[in-house]
Amino acid sequence: MTATLDTNVLMSGIFFGGVPGRILEAWRDGRFKWVVTNDIIDEYREVSERLHLKIPRVDPRDWIALIEDEAASVVPERLKEPVCEDPDDDKFVACALGASATIVSGDHHLLDVNGRNGLCVKKPRDFLNDIPPE
Repeated sequence: MTATLDTNVLMSGIFFGGVPGRILEAWRDGRFKWVVTNDIIDEYREVSERLHLKIPRVDPRDWIALIEDEAASVVPERLKEPVCEDPDDDKFVACALGASATIVSGDHHLLDVNGRNGLCVKKPRDFLNDIPPE
């Protein structure tokens, strides 16, 4: 199983736990392959630094370093035109298409493109339920 996690899912997992946190643990345990692009890593880093300033008791740097070291870097598919209503979300679309991966997101802009061009977009709980057990 291959997936890319939108930034909100990652940040929720790092800073608050819950279902997104369990997804991060499943990846760390090798239960699915996480794919990223340079643009996605840059966004993860930027947003995590901003959140760390607001929530200093949680340090996201270890997670970001682990993702940089262990997630599979892929070449994003070149999109001929914007896919999502929010163009910032197209980086996840391009990554997923480049790796035949599922996008894990609660963002309606990404959920709205589920099925388009063969994209699979799942809410975090649905994705967690689909991850093979250990």
